[in-house]
Amino acid sequence: MQVSSVTTQMASAKLTARPSAAERPTTAGQNGHEAGVNGAPAGAPTAATTEPEIVDPFCNADNPQIITFQDVTSAAFKIRKGVELTPCVKSHFSDLIDMDIYLKKEFLQFTGSFKERGARYALLMLSDEQKKTGVISASLGNHAQGLSYHGWKLGIPVTVVMPLKASLMKIQKCRNYHANVVVQGADMGEAKRIALKMAHDRGLTYINGYDHPHIMSGQGTIGLEIVEQVSDIDAVVVPVGGGGLIAGVATAIKNLSPNTKIIGVESEKCPSFTRALENKSPVFVANQETLADGLAVPQVGYNAYATTVPLLDKMIVVKEEWIALAILRLVELEKCVVEGAGAAGLAAILAGHLDEFIGKRVVLLICGGNIDTTMFGKCLERGMAAEGRLQRFTVTVSDGPGGVAKLCNLLASLGVSIKDIMHERAFIRDIHHVEVKVICETRDWEHSKEMRRVLQEKYSKVHFYDMPMAITE
Repeated sequence: MQVSSVTTQMASAKLTARPSAAERPTTAGQNGHEAGVNGAPAGAPTAATTEPEIVDPFCNADNPQIITFQDVTSAAFKIRKGVELTPCVKSHFSDLIDMDIYLKKEFLQFTGSFKERGARYALLMLSDEQKKTGVISASLGNHAQGLSYHGWKLGIPVTVVMPLKASLMKIQKCRNYHANVVVQGADMGEAKRIALKMAHDRGLTYINGYDHPHIMSGQGTIGLEIVEQVSDIDAVVVPVGGGGLIAGVATAIKNLSPNTKIIGVESEKCPSFTRALENKSPVFVANQETLADGLAVPQVGYNAYATTVPLLDKMIVVKEEWIALAILRLVELEKCVVEGAGAAGLAAILAGHLDEFIGKRVVLLICGGNIDTTMFGKCLERGMAAEGRLQRFTVTVSDGPGGVAKLCNLLASLGVSIKDIMHERAFIRDIHHVEVKVICETRDWEHSKEMRRVLQEKYSKVHFYDMPMAITE
């Protein structure tokens, strides 16, 4: 394992092609399956099985590069005039939870994400020839935006390959930053293979969005700022996708404040770092759709993993309902619109995973705010349902004049707001009655319980579909 400073120029490294999986000798992995592209087991779908596989020289499983504190401080010096020094302020949650909570608001960067830091540093560290030729990367959005924006500001041509499922908003923003945007690939794995091939064919420099050493070093500058802004920190909670953010932040904080705990958080829909810890090395994990799309990386980086593991104190996996609730809470209490990845740290606290820090000082890294408008609406509704404020029920009422009106008046008298209502007659055996399906909003779970009690007293046939998905009594 290579352990050295990576701030020196790496211009000599070149993308190389190696024989395709079909042409290489079979290599058995720890689980007995042949190793496939990007750590996927043999037989997993790949973009091409006969073309040579392009290898990124900065991300080598056999020789991971561990960044150092000097790498992070070098990055801080070089990018200081190009990125925002974001605030780290005490949260309103401190008054509601017996915990001293601070929010590091990285979503206030110009492009709405911490990714700008690593992107700018990686661009600044290119040779003159590389800057002239240009760079390329694959990304679902935040890294693509950071690279596009700072490439534009620094006069460096940028190409980004974004998978077909990438947000239209993020695709358009990259175009607004004058990047060459290629929308290809069913997922990130395929988009990355396309980008690596384009880099090899056109002589472009490929910059991995989470595992390139300069990317990790740039992200680590957040840790330097946190230690300057908040004293006596007991824990820093960092969202984890590919691992580059926590690698950089942990490197900075553990050198300046060794007793501060580094906590990683990832979604249950893509626990790639947790699986890597279990496997004792990065391993491919099939992704599911998640509210925290910024964390949906199927395999953590080799450099990020090697850098983070010695510095990590705890890794947490949170359920989607808690992420939705955290997004809602941040809007209502902090007036912060954030994406799922940015809300992951608060989700871990709300779910009770960090109760050992009750009465202590904790910093949450709110890493991004680039949430799709449609997704934002869905998250708010799911968050309300998770804590019992959005209720769904059916009730059988008289089909005579005023039957439905009485139900509506009853709900109004309780202060309940009806969001949607519909009748069902055809499938009711009693022709004198009608089944009414209602979706309504209450103030809180106590208010919901009051509504349930009153409805059950007034009607003999009433059925509530859900208990709160996250909140317990």
